[in-house]
Amino acid sequence: MAKQLIETEDGSYTCRSERFDECYHSTRDGALQESLKKHIEPAFSLIDTSKKELTILDICFGLGYNTLTTLYYARQHDLRCKLRIVSPEFDEALVHSLVDFPYPEALQPFKRVVDAIAAHGYYDDEKVRVDVVFGDARDFLKTTDLKFDIAYQDAFSPKKNPLLWTKEYFADLVKHLKKDAVVTTYSSATPVRMGMVENGLYVYEPPKTGVRSGTIASPSSKLPLDSIDMQLKKERNPNAASLRDKDFK
Repeated sequence: MAKQLIETEDGSYTCRSERFDECYHSTRDGALQESLKKHIEPAFSLIDTSKKELTILDICFGLGYNTLTTLYYARQHDLRCKLRIVSPEFDEALVHSLVDFPYPEALQPFKRVVDAIAAHGYYDDEKVRVDVVFGDARDFLKTTDLKFDIAYQDAFSPKKNPLLWTKEYFADLVKHLKKDAVVTTYSSATPVRMGMVENGLYVYEPPKTGVRSGTIASPSSKLPLDSIDMQLKKERNPNAASLRDKDFK
């Protein structure tokens, strides 16, 4: 693999994106632990896993940790529902290179999934369907007719990739969320949370998991988590505002 490997705090490896000048994962929390503790465990603790099928949006595929850790979690908990995971990713060359990526031991059983995705862009069996959609995530949301139970909002940071964190982006995302869907993200930034709330999502403090906190969001006002009062935050900081497309184009 041509990209520079970076060992993270939990012993798993990530890489640094030259385009965005940012690592794909928190080196402090660890690549594997970040996926597991900020996305997969919180989402599955809040979603109804008795459904026949769960549809998951992974923004963006990157090194594949969120998708593969979802499969790891499903195996560990003997989930019976079929998982359909769809993940936009603009860097097709990166995905093709993942056959040589040194995934941690926990993810090694899913090497066949990585190999299929690297070669063909998808993997399919009786329990799992994974599709990597090569191209811009914004374009994908404008054209797909899928509705999702879970969305991992895991793009590069608002400072580096703001167009995947704007009010307009979240407007497109919300159109594809089921009424009880769960959105997970590592970001706790006020502009991000405001963009979510301005599009009808409720925002919550994530459960304590031993990694730095982010945000849980949902169209549902009934998640069993502490809600975040963004109106109060706005009153305390009148200049706070969501990110807008017009400021970055």
